[in-house]
Amino acid sequence: MLGVGDGNAICWETSGNPDGVPAVVLHGGPGSGCTPGMRRFFDPKRYRIVLFDQRGCGRSRPHASDPATDLSVNKTEYLIRDIEALRDHLGIERWLIFGHSWGSVLGSAYAERHPQSVSHAVLAGVGTGRRAEIDQLYRGLAPFYPAAWARFVAGVPKDVPDFDLLEAYRRLLEDPDAAVRERAARAFSAWEWASAAPDSPPPPHWLDPAFQLARSRIVTHYFTHGCWIDDGSLLDRAGLLCDIPAIIVNGEFDPLAPLRSAEALVMAWPGAELVIVEGAGHTTASDGMTDAIVAATDRMAGSGSASI
Repeated sequence: MLGVGDGNAICWETSGNPDGVPAVVLHGGPGSGCTPGMRRFFDPKRYRIVLFDQRGCGRSRPHASDPATDLSVNKTEYLIRDIEALRDHLGIERWLIFGHSWGSVLGSAYAERHPQSVSHAVLAGVGTGRRAEIDQLYRGLAPFYPAAWARFVAGVPKDVPDFDLLEAYRRLLEDPDAAVRERAARAFSAWEWASAAPDSPPPPHWLDPAFQLARSRIVTHYFTHGCWIDDGSLLDRAGLLCDIPAIIVNGEFDPLAPLRSAEALVMAWPGAELVIVEGAGHTTASDGMTDAIVAATDRMAGSGSASI
């Protein structure tokens, strides 16, 4: 555990080669936490892999499954500070940032704030923090998954318009009644998984009520506040990343992170390269996505510009 202030402590672990290229893994969600499988994107002989759970989730404390956990100190700005505090704590000069989904948004925001701390970037299932992307997740996907959407809408009072669904769920997840919170977390999580991976069952930890409540609280907290990122600002500031080599990996048919967002980021980030995985969606579990990400990290490890 590393104390990062405001009563929060983040949990982290390292694996791979202690003398290898340092790489920090930024998980999605927000609020999903890291899993051991995230190591598979890196050659353990070439990388020093750092997994850490962002505030309020995974093994970090306090955990957002506790309704008393204060989310007012869980914002993008705090996460950026936490990443930099962890880098300093580990004595790393510069590291590769890897982020998937929300982790790609956080990774871009961190790199723009601390470009001197980043040697390379590999981002997958990319978002750019724009409001249109949030609208896509909680309105735009409705026609593609009508049964799942109907169940999602049924989880809130009938008089709530669809543009207020996120706020309605956020309030339900803060309800003083534990049963209300649990039902809302279960319904919210069901939509999240159905829209991300409709053809596969969720992994066991997604069915854990504590995971569901923590992740759902954090997601609705961030997305109802636009992730505290000015609309379009990550793209506007991407020129600051001109000295950071980047490979952007995106599924051709990613419903949660449409290819247009990855294309916009590559156009704004000087020197960034886009890899499109044919036929792939949002999850990194497919062979095509995994292979493309591993190929990207292998290339970055061989570029010789990372610092330990």
